[in-house]
Amino acid sequence: MSIISMYTQQSLKKDIAHLYNRVNQEIHGVGVKKQRIEIFDDRVIVFAQHKRVQTLQTLSKNFHHLILSVDSALIVEFKSLFKGQIEDTLHLKVKSILRDYDPDSEEACTIIYFNEY
Repeated sequence: MSIISMYTQQSLKKDIAHLYNRVNQEIHGVGVKKQRIEIFDDRVIVFAQHKRVQTLQTLSKNFHHLILSVDSALIVEFKSLFKGQIEDTLHLKVKSILRDYDPDSEEACTIIYFNEY
């Protein structure tokens, strides 16, 4: 059974968008500029346009390797918090979250795999 059968697509998209933005605000202090969410069976894909935190932007010029490590750590933290928010708020079991972020374009893609019911 698909997660879509438990929610309407619009309702699930709205809830995921809200949680995504909330976690982003918690970590970075700002929300996202733009989001697009697609649902495919037991997967949700979030395409988001972010605003790079100015401190990281400034450091990236002279400390590129350090910023790569910081970005990686922030991705791990985001995935953990986002998974917890989804499971606690929507009562859906998350199998895995995959995420990538491009600091040059400030674009991120996040894929949420839900356990099938």
